[in-house]
Formats: sequence, C-alpha cells, structure tokens
Amino acid sequence: MSTLTRARCRARAHPAAVDTVLAVGVLLCMVAGSFVEPHDPEGVSWGLRTPDPLSLVLMTLGAAALVFRRRAPRTVLGATGGLSVVESVTGDPRAPVAMCAVIALYTVAASTDRPTTWRLGLLTMTVLTGAAMAAGPLPWYAQENLAILAWTGIGATAGDAVRSRRAFVQAIRERAERAERTREEEARRRVAEERLRIARDLHDVVAHHIALVNVQAGVAAHVMDKRPDQAKEALAHVREASRHALGELRATVGLLRQSGDPEAPTEPAPGLDRLDELAATFRNAGLRVEVARADQGTELPAAVDLAAYRIVQEALTNVQKHAGTDARAEVSVVRVGPHIEVTVLDDGNDDGHGPTPGGGHGLLGMRERVTALRGTLTTGPRYGGGFRVHAILPVAPRTSAAPGGRP
Repeated sequence: MSTLTRARCRARAHPAAVDTVLAVGVLLCMVAGSFVEPHDPEGVSWGLRTPDPLSLVLMTLGAAALVFRRRAPRTVLGATGGLSVVESVTGDPRAPVAMCAVIALYTVAASTDRPTTWRLGLLTMTVLTGAAMAAGPLPWYAQENLAILAWTGIGATAGDAVRSRRAFVQAIRERAERAERTREEEARRRVAEERLRIARDLHDVVAHHIALVNVQAGVAAHVMDKRPDQAKEALAHVREASRHALGELRATVGLLRQSGDPEAPTEPAPGLDRLDELAATFRNAGLRVEVARADQGTELPAAVDLAAYRIVQEALTNVQKHAGTDARAEVSVVRVGPHIEVTVLDDGNDDGHGPTPGGGHGLLGMRERVTALRGTLTTGPRYGGGFRVHAILPVAPRTSAAPGGRP
C-alpha cells in the first residue's frame, strides 16, 4: 500500500481531525492574507497593513465553524456567509473571511444534489458579492469584489464535480458487486439443475432395472423347483438387467467426476434409437409391449431424444409395477409438425399407478424433463381402465441448456 493510500485511509477514519487541521490551515492563510496590501498610489506593489481586531475575531469564528462542516454543512455555510457579510461591511482594511464561506459552499455542493447546489451557490454568490460591492470601502468594480464572485463559483463547481465523481465510482462499485452476486447465483442455479438432472437419471435407471430384476427374480423363485430351465432363463434376464443397470449407473455417476479424470464415461446417453431394445427388456420380464413409430427418421436434438426415451422407460416401468400381470402396453412415437409426440397406453386394472402422495417421483421427473424443453405432458387414467402418458416435445427445443441433455 502506497503512502498516499495509507494517508487517505487514515483521513477517512478520522474526519474530525482532518476538518480541524483544515480549519487551522485556513485560519493561518486568512491571517497571513490580512496583512498584505496589494494597492499603492504609484502602481501595484505589496506592503504590510494591520487588520482590525474585529476582522481577526471574524476570521477565527469562520475557521472554527469549518470544524463542523461535515456534520451540518448548510448551517456552517449560513454562519460563514453571515460572518463574511459582516466583515465586508465593517472591515477596513478588509480581511479574506470569505474564504471560509467558499470552503463551506464546496462542502455543501459535495454532499447534496445539483439543484440544491445551484440554488445555494447562486444565493451565496449574490449575497457576498452584492455586500462587497455595495457596502465595502472599495469601488464596486474592484478586483477584490470580482474575486469573491469567482471564488464562490469555483467552490460550488468543484464541490459538484467531486460529488459527481463519488456517485460515478459508487455506481461502478455497485454494478461490480451486483455482477458478482449474479455470477454466484447463476453458479448455484446451475449446480441445482445439474443435481436435479442426475437425480432424475438415477431414478429412471434404478426404477426401471430394479423393477425388471424384481419381476424376473420372482419368476425364478416360483419355478425353481418344477421348471429349472425356465428359472435359469429368468436368472439370465436378471443378470442381463443388472449388468445394464450397473452400466447406466456408472455412466450417470461418472458425470460427477472432474473433467480431467481418466475414467469419465464416453458412451452417449440413450435415445429413441434404442426403443426396441428397451421394449425387449420388458417383454423378457413378461410385459406385452407393442411399439409403433411414425416419426419418419426424424433427427432429434440430444436433450429431446433422451427425454423421450426416459419418458417411455418410466411409463413402462410404472406399467410393470402397478398395472397387473395381464396388462398390455402400447408405445407410439409420431412426428406432428414441429413436434414429436410420445404416447404410452396400458389396459391395466389399476387406474392410479402414478406416484402416490409421498411416494415415487416418476411422473414428477417426466414433467420436469418436458417442462425444461418447453413441451407439454398429460397423464391420467383411461376410460374403462388403464393409464395414459402423452408427451409433446418440440423437435427444436427453445432452451439453450435444458436439464437432462447428454453429458
């Protein structure tokens, strides 16, 4: 830290001491100036003169008033202005008491707004200059009278410039602080969105594969004694489902790695190109699934492709878990104008196989994915039994960084 910076810090920490030193300096300058005689009959020369005792008293009072200029700037301006008027009327020879009024006017201009500075500045200039011209011992056009006009104008202008600079610096500081807060809030928001996205992916992966494992394990336990071949087939499906679950869990949890970690996953997230494979896993678990596609080979953005796949996966998982052993599911993917429509229907006997209060988060996760892509999701029981999940997703999402996109 430089010497000038340390001096400024100390001055801000002790404003009363600074004002006291300023008042003493102003008093010394006024006393020194009161002994100078700038006029001579033979021309401009400098000689000594003796100020009146009243002028010395007025200078002392004006300097003392400056000690309180920060606490009550307008009051100090009024006091120093009054002392200057008294000195202009009574002082002979005249003493520079107006210097106190100039500093007080500067303080007012630096601590108030511009309209107030204009009003008080013009009033001070008019009163002091008028008193000096009308009541002083010198002619009205004397340079001392014009100097009062000039110095009061300079004081008001300098104070207004200082106030404007302080306001500008404060605005820059506030803008920087606001930008810093915005960056922190944006970082927290992105972290929260990423955590929510990973939580959705974990829920979809675990719910789907664990449901399949549960079903196949139940089949294996049921036929283990009587039909060991079928039990072996069911256990093979369990092994396959668990292997897929571990792979997807490894890819999802791998998103938490740092960018430089050597084992970060490189396999892309699943999409509708794996829809037949997804349906086959449910068929192996005993669920009758039919898939119909009329999307004409549409190339979907990564976020839309993943969201459509996860919606179908979660809907079929709910059918597997809640719709009954004889349920049949129908999956359709249709391109309609600028949208892709994904529908999953089932004819199960449980109309309420969505999340129960305080229960799962499947439908909530679907809705969050669709909302992030500016799409719409409709879910509910079907007339006559069963459940319907219908999602409309834009082919070109209007969000630049939708949660649930590919890593």
